[in-house]
Amino acid sequence: WAYQALSNLIERYGCVAGYPNGTYRGSRAMTRFEAAALLNACLDRITEVTDELKRLMKEFEKELAVLKGRVDGLEAKVAELEATQFSTTTKLKGIATFVLGGNAYGGSNSRIVDDAKAGTGAAAFAYDVRLNFDTSFTGKDLLRTTLRAGNFGASPWSGQPVGANGANTALNALEVAFQEGEVPGGNTVGINRLFYQFPVGDKVTVTFGGRVRQDDMLAMWPSVYPADTVLDVFTYAGSPGTYSLNLGAGAGVWYQDNGWSFSLNYVSSNAQIGDPNEGGIGTDGANQTFTAQIGYAGNNFGAAVAYNYGNGVGPASGTPASVLLGVASGSNNSVAVSAYWQPSESGFIPSISAGWGITGYSTDDNAFDFDGATANSWYVGLQWDDAFIKGNALGMALGQPTFLTACGNLNKGRNAICGDSPKDGNWAWEWWYKFQVTDNISVTPALYYLSNPLGHLGWLDNGRKNDSAPLNNFGGIVKTTFKF
Repeated sequence: WAYQALSNLIERYGCVAGYPNGTYRGSRAMTRFEAAALLNACLDRITEVTDELKRLMKEFEKELAVLKGRVDGLEAKVAELEATQFSTTTKLKGIATFVLGGNAYGGSNSRIVDDAKAGTGAAAFAYDVRLNFDTSFTGKDLLRTTLRAGNFGASPWSGQPVGANGANTALNALEVAFQEGEVPGGNTVGINRLFYQFPVGDKVTVTFGGRVRQDDMLAMWPSVYPADTVLDVFTYAGSPGTYSLNLGAGAGVWYQDNGWSFSLNYVSSNAQIGDPNEGGIGTDGANQTFTAQIGYAGNNFGAAVAYNYGNGVGPASGTPASVLLGVASGSNNSVAVSAYWQPSESGFIPSISAGWGITGYSTDDNAFDFDGATANSWYVGLQWDDAFIKGNALGMALGQPTFLTACGNLNKGRNAICGDSPKDGNWAWEWWYKFQVTDNISVTPALYYLSNPLGHLGWLDNGRKNDSAPLNNFGGIVKTTFKF
């Protein structure tokens, strides 16, 4: 009788309402609460109270009371959210990272080893915090504003030279080691990102901004390593020269269709300067990069080939001093080939990411005779998702960051960068395990080892060649990450 009575109401007043997905799930029996919900939907439209309606209301009296309580509760929560929400168009996402750890040094070049111990030998505690304000005006576009602060400037993991011989090299920089524009001590909040991204049709996306990074304007990133970053050098898809992650004013466009993508972008890190000899856009003084990438991303694999032209911008973190001495005053051309594969289900077999890059250098600066020098880089990263415990992850990576393989016309004096031939090999390893404590908190202990992180310069001991291992760096950290 209740079914027939509801049918009569629906037919008379047209008050039936389906589920949010537009269906009525007609292949199964209706529950009492669903019947009460249909009756509740009709009550606002009823103009005549009949005996049948009174009987229906008495039959579903308890269910209607529960529904009313739930609706009232939801309305109160909605009202509270509307009254206290930050913005109707902007979402705030944050990440705060604590790093505790230290380094140990060894090797045969006692002068450099002692300097490293003096400059970065203490246990240290540093932090990085990022606040992303993501705004959308149409639901498809993105205006991103990122505030960032940290105090890694004088830490063991800043990637900046510390001590008379600069023993703290770029190789032991952590990905979270934010110190851009800060003095030692840091703790200064600044704008780290400010760009706008919007679609043009279904396949084209345009990005531009005053603080945009090279990878913000790439349609795909050709690596799935790592889930939790440790050494910065392993976050450049094997080619710090090509993926230099130049940050500044820039613009880019990408096209995507059926897994394939093509990206073009330009960045000048000193575009705000009006003097064409010191900065600007497209000038001789601009610290600029032009990047082109073609890639393909499937369900569980992807690959990309990229080209980058840099002027006044050297390779990203992971460049020994022997290369950096000549890069900043000249231009370079880089090519990268990177790829990844990941299993469809987590288990014994890890995901695999690998990449290789080559960079050729030239300069018009008379201070360096750097024409024709060449550097290579490569890495392999392995990652096991749900390792031992669901939600946790295990990973390791091995590679050689940017190192000279040909000197070209580089100055070849006794204390020169290259000597008669390059002796610039350097190796990096890392191992880590991420404990996912909660959905928002993770703890990652990690170990890393660097062999000859100063590159060729590490082999010089008071002007004499040192034929045994000049410097090595063993480090350990515990990183705690909070996401909100």
